[in-house]
Amino acid sequence: MTERSANDSGSSDLPLAGFTVVSLEQAVAAPLATRHLADLGARVIKVERVGDGDFARAYDSAVLGQAAHFVWLNRGKESFAVDLKADDGIAAVKSLIAGSDVFLQNLAPGAAERLGLGADELRADHRELVVVNMSGYGTDGPMRDRKAYDLLVQSETGLCSITGTPETAVKTGIPTADIAAGMYALTSIQAALLRRHRTGVGATIDVSMFDATAEWLGYPMYLQMYQDRQVPRMGLAHTSIAPYDKYPTADGEILIGVQNDRGWRILTADVLGLPELAEDPRYATNVERVRRRDEVDALVGEATKQFASDVLDDKLAAAGVPAARLRDVRGLIEHPQLATRDRWREVETPAGPIRAVRPPMNFRDVELPMGAVPALGAQTDVLLAELGLTAEQVAGLRAAGIVG
Repeated sequence: MTERSANDSGSSDLPLAGFTVVSLEQAVAAPLATRHLADLGARVIKVERVGDGDFARAYDSAVLGQAAHFVWLNRGKESFAVDLKADDGIAAVKSLIAGSDVFLQNLAPGAAERLGLGADELRADHRELVVVNMSGYGTDGPMRDRKAYDLLVQSETGLCSITGTPETAVKTGIPTADIAAGMYALTSIQAALLRRHRTGVGATIDVSMFDATAEWLGYPMYLQMYQDRQVPRMGLAHTSIAPYDKYPTADGEILIGVQNDRGWRILTADVLGLPELAEDPRYATNVERVRRRDEVDALVGEATKQFASDVLDDKLAAAGVPAARLRDVRGLIEHPQLATRDRWREVETPAGPIRAVRPPMNFRDVELPMGAVPALGAQTDVLLAELGLTAEQVAGLRAAGIVG
């Protein structure tokens, strides 16, 4: 298979230039992993169903008539639309995989094996292949075959139990379980390719949303295991630090997070003009401040509301006290930190160009590409031609509904 990508960057300086990834993916977790691989220069071939493709294409029509999730997660990829129930369709996918470095799938447990796309079968003649199986709850255990959407995994892992207010448990505002699994798949693939460089042997990797999210819950798990203490839901506050919350200002509010006793003294004496609090033994240590959290929050809040938000923000920054403005998503889009650092680019989509934030991995010697979001099946004919099929054969497959 030729070393070409929808990124079309042409740069051998890209970290993953020359690597080809075939992904039988949908929704969030797997597409996030492969989009970052595409950002890093890999050629990513996205296998989709004829007709409707990845079901995330239809989540909404928010972005020029296209789904927000889909345009976020699928730039820089090539779309190959195929019927996996047809023998010729499976044969084409197997041929694509045979010429690739990585195969990733997030089908239901056992589905890849039933299609003849199990890791053992694929790697029997291609020991160098890296195969990644993504799932909700893992390859065994009592919940192996359960549906595993992001909300459900957040709930089962206990993430919802520590997120929200004292009165109400909530899920996180982004698909945390999906993103966690996608990032561990990404790092696992890169690690496997590095090991293959040394040994010549690929890998079979299993990544589950449940395991990834459980890893991110390490801090509350240790508190529970060794202190028998459930981390309470505290909104914006922190269970182990005070002051650490939002506080009123004369025209709004601001977040302040003081993580050590020196910071407390600077906040009270230098910023708020309350030197008596800085030395008060009732509040001198974080342990004492946490014990008297309500008092501390009331004292800090009474002082902060004497300042306008902009004035207090500047004073806190000048003093080195950790603080932030509580912004909404519009505030992020308009954030000067993105604008002044040139973080915005345009990405092509079938409906026209859209704005997108540059990848968070910043290589100083090369800018990572941000390839086009593919229309369903946009590269099917090209990929089949690379596999050696003639135009007449491709037309026959299309007439039979095997490719689209």
